[in-house]
Amino acid sequence: MWKKIECVAIYTEEIEKSVKFYQSLGLTKAWESFQDEEKQSQLIGMKFPGGNSELVLKNNPNLNFAETEIVVEDVRETYETLKVNPEVQWIRTPFPNVLGGHVAVLQAPDGNVFVLVGK
Repeated sequence: MWKKIECVAIYTEEIEKSVKFYQSLGLTKAWESFQDEEKQSQLIGMKFPGGNSELVLKNNPNLNFAETEIVVEDVRETYETLKVNPEVQWIRTPFPNVLGGHVAVLQAPDGNVFVLVGK
């Protein structure tokens, strides 16, 4: 069902300080955007050498936990399979993304948050 880790998103209070730190470790700033219309909550994508995965920095205090983005073949199919498990909490059920696929967000029974992306 799960194919690969696309990225890990982590919370930071001082996003520019974090960018500099991760750049010193060899990551490069690949993109940046905002999570809200007020442009208060920033996202910055840091590419690993080779460009196959990212560390995403976020400064939204309401999302002060790590999120792992997992590529799946079919987000809606994965949702249908997992929704019967009462220990899985759905933060966001499947919704379309701008790339033509779908996204869903779940909290696993162990408390970890996963963002599922795929068709």
